[in-house]
Amino acid sequence: MSVAEDQLDRAFAALGDPVRRAMIARLSRGPATVNELAEPFPITKQAVSRHIQVLEAAGLITRTRDGQRRPCHLVPAALEALTSWIDEYRLETERRFRRLDAVLQSVKEQEQ
Repeated sequence: MSVAEDQLDRAFAALGDPVRRAMIARLSRGPATVNELAEPFPITKQAVSRHIQVLEAAGLITRTRDGQRRPCHLVPAALEALTSWIDEYRLETERRFRRLDAVLQSVKEQEQ
């Protein structure tokens, strides 16, 4: 398995959890601290920290130091890589459907 495939696997596995998806959605609006990310969830700070570690290991977020604060930041390039991978297959599927539509249209015209 290549590094890119391994990275995709970790990212998709990380996004398989609804709490982590919600954290990504929150971070899409800007950086947030662990406490800010934990706020909407009825889980422990320890559980939130584990979710953040999974997102970091997947390369989807980073943390920086700002004095005492350690805000989390979304890594847009990581999401772009996921989108590109999905788009590759979506576009190929759309091409197949367009070819099928053309064949069906041709058959319909011949029947008329």
